Amino acid sequence: MAPFLAYEDKGPHAATALPLVLIHGHPFDRTMWAPQVAAFAQDRRVIAPDLRGYGASPVVPGTTPLSVFAEDVAALLDDLRVPEFVLGGLSMGGQIAMECYRLFPGRIRGLLLADTFPAAETPEGKRSRGATADRLLREGMGGYAEEVLYRMVAPYARPEVVAHVRRMMTGTSAEGAAAALRGRAERPDYRELLTRVGVPTLVVVGEDDEFTPVGDAEAMHAAVRDSTLCVVGSASHMPNLEQPTHFNEALAGLLTRCDRVRAGGG
Repeated sequence: MAPFLAYEDKGPHAATALPLVLIHGHPFDRTMWAPQVAAFAQDRRVIAPDLRGYGASPVVPGTTPLSVFAEDVAALLDDLRVPEFVLGGLSMGGQIAMECYRLFPGRIRGLLLADTFPAAETPEGKRSRGATADRLLREGMGGYAEEVLYRMVAPYARPEVVAHVRRMMTGTSAEGAAAALRGRAERPDYRELLTRVGVPTLVVVGEDDEFTPVGDAEAMHAAVRDSTLCVVGSASHMPNLEQPTHFNEALAGLLTRCDRVRAGGG
Protein backbone atom coordinates (compact mmCIF):
# COMPACT_ATOMS: atom_id res chain seq x y z
CA MET A 1 0.00 0.00 0.00
CA ALA A 2 1.35 3.41 -0.96
CA PRO A 3 2.38 5.70 1.87
CA PHE A 4 0.32 8.79 2.43
CA LEU A 5 2.05 11.50 0.47
CA ALA A 6 2.29 15.09 1.64
CA TYR A 7 1.17 17.41 -1.13
CA GLU A 8 0.16 20.89 -2.21
CA ASP A 9 -3.31 21.18 -3.74
CA LYS A 10 -4.12 24.71 -4.84
CA GLY A 11 -6.49 26.41 -7.23
CA PRO A 12 -10.15 25.99 -8.16
CA HIS A 13 -11.29 22.36 -8.19
CA ALA A 14 -14.26 23.18 -10.40
CA ALA A 15 -12.21 24.90 -13.09
CA THR A 16 -12.78 23.82 -16.68
CA ALA A 17 -9.00 23.88 -17.20
CA LEU A 18 -7.12 20.60 -16.82
CA PRO A 19 -5.41 20.04 -13.46
CA LEU A 20 -1.63 20.35 -13.47
CA VAL A 21 0.40 17.76 -11.52
CA LEU A 22 4.07 18.53 -10.86
CA ILE A 23 6.68 15.95 -9.79
CA HIS A 24 9.86 17.21 -8.16
CA GLY A 25 13.39 15.97 -8.78
CA HIS A 26 16.12 14.54 -6.54
CA PRO A 27 16.99 15.53 -3.86
CA PHE A 28 14.26 18.15 -3.60
CA ASP A 29 10.66 18.47 -2.45
CA ARG A 30 7.41 19.99 -3.65
CA THR A 31 8.53 23.53 -2.75
CA MET A 32 10.72 23.55 -5.85
CA TRP A 33 7.49 24.21 -7.77
CA ALA A 34 6.51 27.28 -5.73
CA PRO A 35 6.74 29.72 -8.68
CA GLN A 36 4.60 27.45 -10.84
CA VAL A 37 1.99 26.79 -8.14
CA ALA A 38 1.68 30.53 -7.55
CA ALA A 39 1.34 31.29 -11.26
CA PHE A 40 -1.01 28.56 -12.40
CA ALA A 41 -3.28 28.01 -9.38
CA GLN A 42 -5.04 31.25 -10.27
CA ASP A 43 -7.27 29.48 -12.78
CA ARG A 44 -6.64 25.74 -12.50
CA ARG A 45 -6.01 23.08 -9.90
CA VAL A 46 -2.29 22.49 -9.27
CA ILE A 47 -1.12 19.45 -7.31
CA ALA A 48 2.50 19.02 -6.22
CA PRO A 49 3.28 15.99 -4.03
CA ASP A 50 6.34 15.19 -1.97
CA LEU A 51 7.55 11.84 -3.28
CA ARG A 52 8.03 9.06 -0.74
CA GLY A 53 11.32 9.61 1.05
CA TYR A 54 11.28 13.37 0.38
CA GLY A 55 9.89 16.46 2.05
CA ALA A 56 7.10 15.70 4.50
CA SER A 57 6.21 12.30 3.00
CA PRO A 58 7.09 9.02 4.75
CA VAL A 59 10.61 7.66 4.38
CA VAL A 60 10.79 4.12 3.03
CA PRO A 61 14.38 2.77 3.15
CA GLY A 62 15.78 0.22 0.74
CA THR A 63 15.14 0.64 -2.97
CA THR A 64 12.36 2.70 -4.55
CA PRO A 65 11.88 1.96 -8.27
CA LEU A 66 10.41 4.63 -10.52
CA SER A 67 7.34 2.41 -10.93
CA VAL A 68 6.63 2.73 -7.20
CA PHE A 69 6.87 6.52 -7.37
CA ALA A 70 4.48 6.45 -10.33
CA GLU A 71 2.03 4.19 -8.54
CA ASP A 72 2.14 6.52 -5.53
CA VAL A 73 1.23 9.45 -7.78
CA ALA A 74 -1.66 7.49 -9.31
CA ALA A 75 -2.94 6.50 -5.86
CA LEU A 76 -2.81 10.09 -4.65
CA LEU A 77 -4.71 11.32 -7.70
CA ASP A 78 -7.28 8.58 -7.18
CA ASP A 79 -7.75 9.79 -3.60
CA LEU A 80 -8.10 13.37 -4.85
CA ARG A 81 -10.52 12.28 -7.59
CA VAL A 82 -8.40 13.63 -10.42
CA PRO A 83 -9.01 11.30 -13.40
CA GLU A 84 -7.11 13.27 -16.06
CA PHE A 85 -4.41 15.92 -15.92
CA VAL A 86 -1.33 17.50 -17.43
CA LEU A 87 1.74 15.89 -15.85
CA GLY A 88 5.11 17.58 -15.44
CA GLY A 89 8.39 16.55 -13.92
CA LEU A 90 11.96 17.79 -13.67
CA SER A 91 15.05 15.55 -13.73
CA MET A 92 14.10 12.38 -11.81
CA GLY A 93 10.58 13.79 -11.77
CA GLY A 94 10.64 13.82 -15.56
CA GLN A 95 11.62 10.15 -15.60
CA ILE A 96 8.78 9.43 -13.16
CA ALA A 97 6.44 11.30 -15.54
CA MET A 98 7.62 9.02 -18.35
CA GLU A 99 6.99 5.99 -16.14
CA CYS A 100 3.50 7.33 -15.42
CA TYR A 101 2.89 7.58 -19.14
CA ARG A 102 4.05 3.99 -19.52
CA LEU A 103 1.71 2.77 -16.79
CA PHE A 104 -1.42 4.90 -17.27
CA PRO A 105 -1.24 6.94 -20.49
CA GLY A 106 -5.01 7.27 -20.72
CA ARG A 107 -5.10 9.68 -17.76
CA ILE A 108 -2.41 12.03 -19.06
CA ARG A 109 -3.52 14.87 -21.36
CA GLY A 110 -0.16 16.61 -21.68
CA LEU A 111 3.47 16.20 -20.63
CA LEU A 112 6.12 18.58 -19.35
CA LEU A 113 9.59 17.00 -19.42
CA ALA A 114 12.12 19.39 -17.88
CA ASP A 115 15.88 18.86 -17.61
CA THR A 116 15.57 15.10 -17.86
CA PHE A 117 16.57 12.27 -20.20
CA PRO A 118 14.97 8.96 -21.25
CA ALA A 119 17.87 6.51 -21.57
CA ALA A 120 18.43 3.64 -19.16
CA GLU A 121 21.38 3.84 -16.79
CA THR A 122 24.81 2.78 -18.00
CA PRO A 123 26.84 0.24 -16.00
CA GLU A 124 29.10 3.08 -14.85
CA GLY A 125 26.06 5.13 -13.88
CA LYS A 126 24.65 2.24 -11.86
CA ARG A 127 27.89 1.94 -9.93
CA SER A 128 28.00 5.68 -9.36
CA ARG A 129 24.42 5.87 -8.08
CA GLY A 130 25.05 2.91 -5.77
CA ALA A 131 28.20 4.52 -4.40
CA THR A 132 26.40 7.81 -3.86
CA ALA A 133 23.56 6.02 -2.04
CA ASP A 134 26.09 4.35 0.27
CA ARG A 135 27.79 7.68 0.88
CA LEU A 136 24.54 9.45 1.77
CA LEU A 137 23.69 6.76 4.30
CA ARG A 138 27.18 7.01 5.76
CA GLU A 139 27.68 10.78 5.77
CA GLY A 140 24.27 12.42 5.40
CA MET A 141 23.24 15.00 2.80
CA GLY A 142 25.45 17.97 3.70
CA GLY A 143 28.67 17.26 1.83
CA TYR A 144 26.87 15.95 -1.25
CA ALA A 145 24.62 19.01 -1.33
CA GLU A 146 27.56 21.42 -1.30
CA GLU A 147 29.38 19.48 -4.03
CA VAL A 148 26.49 19.53 -6.51
CA LEU A 149 24.82 22.82 -5.54
CA TYR A 150 26.33 24.88 -8.35
CA ARG A 151 25.50 22.24 -10.91
CA MET A 152 21.88 22.12 -9.78
CA VAL A 153 21.73 25.89 -10.20
CA ALA A 154 24.12 28.07 -12.15
CA PRO A 155 26.93 29.87 -10.31
CA TYR A 156 25.27 33.13 -11.34
CA ALA A 157 21.86 32.17 -9.86
CA ARG A 158 20.17 34.62 -7.49
CA PRO A 159 21.18 34.12 -3.83
CA GLU A 160 17.61 33.36 -2.74
CA VAL A 161 17.39 30.59 -5.35
CA VAL A 162 20.69 29.11 -4.22
CA ALA A 163 19.50 29.21 -0.60
CA HIS A 164 16.21 27.50 -1.50
CA VAL A 165 17.94 24.69 -3.39
CA ARG A 166 20.50 24.17 -0.62
CA ARG A 167 17.69 24.06 1.94
CA MET A 168 15.78 21.41 0.01
CA MET A 169 18.84 19.22 -0.48
CA THR A 170 20.10 19.38 3.10
CA GLY A 171 16.57 18.82 4.41
CA THR A 172 16.09 15.60 2.45
CA SER A 173 16.23 12.26 4.23
CA ALA A 174 19.43 10.38 3.38
CA GLU A 175 17.50 7.09 3.57
CA GLY A 176 14.83 8.30 1.15
CA ALA A 177 17.38 9.76 -1.26
CA ALA A 178 19.47 6.58 -1.21
CA ALA A 179 16.41 4.42 -1.91
CA ALA A 180 15.54 6.60 -4.89
CA LEU A 181 19.09 6.49 -6.26
CA ARG A 182 19.12 2.69 -6.12
CA GLY A 183 15.73 2.47 -7.80
CA ARG A 184 16.59 5.03 -10.45
CA ALA A 185 19.71 3.06 -11.35
CA GLU A 186 17.45 0.20 -12.49
CA ARG A 187 15.04 2.31 -14.57
CA PRO A 188 13.96 1.15 -18.03
CA ASP A 189 14.83 2.88 -21.28
CA TYR A 190 12.04 5.29 -22.23
CA ARG A 191 13.31 6.27 -25.68
CA GLU A 192 10.95 3.98 -27.58
CA LEU A 193 8.08 5.05 -25.33
CA LEU A 194 8.62 8.68 -26.32
CA THR A 195 7.97 7.84 -29.97
CA ARG A 196 4.49 6.62 -28.91
CA VAL A 197 3.53 9.66 -26.81
CA GLY A 198 0.25 10.95 -28.23
CA VAL A 199 -0.34 14.11 -26.18
CA PRO A 200 1.04 17.66 -26.45
CA THR A 201 4.48 17.72 -24.83
CA LEU A 202 6.82 20.48 -23.74
CA VAL A 203 10.53 19.69 -23.43
CA VAL A 204 12.41 22.29 -21.37
CA VAL A 205 16.10 22.57 -20.52
CA GLY A 206 18.38 25.20 -19.04
CA GLU A 207 21.01 26.22 -21.59
CA ASP A 208 23.82 25.68 -19.03
CA ASP A 209 22.54 22.37 -17.62
CA GLU A 210 25.47 19.96 -17.12
CA PHE A 211 23.40 17.04 -15.83
CA THR A 212 21.01 16.92 -18.81
CA PRO A 213 22.53 18.98 -21.63
CA VAL A 214 20.61 20.69 -24.39
CA GLY A 215 21.45 17.80 -26.73
CA ASP A 216 19.41 15.42 -24.57
CA ALA A 217 16.43 17.75 -24.77
CA GLU A 218 16.79 18.09 -28.54
CA ALA A 219 16.75 14.30 -28.91
CA MET A 220 13.59 14.03 -26.82
CA HIS A 221 11.94 16.78 -28.85
CA ALA A 222 12.81 14.90 -32.03
CA ALA A 223 11.33 11.68 -30.63
CA VAL A 224 7.99 13.05 -29.42
CA ARG A 225 5.68 13.71 -32.36
CA ASP A 226 3.69 16.63 -30.90
CA SER A 227 6.36 18.42 -28.89
CA THR A 228 7.80 21.88 -28.37
CA LEU A 229 11.37 22.55 -27.24
CA CYS A 230 12.19 25.45 -24.94
CA VAL A 231 15.84 26.22 -24.08
CA VAL A 232 15.90 28.59 -21.11
CA GLY A 233 18.76 31.05 -21.16
CA SER A 234 20.76 31.96 -18.05
CA ALA A 235 19.74 28.75 -16.28
CA SER A 236 21.21 25.40 -15.33
CA HIS A 237 19.37 22.29 -14.05
CA MET A 238 16.44 24.11 -12.41
CA PRO A 239 15.15 26.70 -14.86
CA ASN A 240 11.74 26.72 -13.17
CA LEU A 241 13.41 28.39 -10.16
CA GLU A 242 16.26 30.18 -11.91
CA GLN A 243 14.16 31.78 -14.67
CA PRO A 244 10.52 31.26 -13.64
CA THR A 245 9.08 33.88 -16.00
CA HIS A 246 10.56 32.21 -19.10
CA PHE A 247 9.69 28.73 -17.80
CA ASN A 248 6.11 29.70 -16.96
CA GLU A 249 5.54 31.29 -20.36
CA ALA A 250 6.46 28.03 -22.04
CA LEU A 251 4.35 25.99 -19.63
CA ALA A 252 1.37 28.32 -20.15
CA GLY A 253 1.59 27.60 -23.86
CA LEU A 254 1.45 23.85 -23.23
CA LEU A 255 -1.52 24.18 -20.87
CA THR A 256 -3.45 26.34 -23.32
CA ARG A 257 -2.87 23.76 -26.04
CA CYS A 258 -3.94 20.86 -23.78
CA ASP A 259 -7.11 22.66 -22.71
CA ARG A 260 -7.95 23.36 -26.35
CA VAL A 261 -7.36 19.75 -27.42
CA ARG A 262 -9.53 18.53 -24.55
CA ALA A 263 -12.31 20.88 -25.64
CA GLY A 264 -12.09 19.49 -29.18
CA GLY A 265 -10.34 22.45 -30.71
CA GLY A 266 -7.26 20.54 -31.94
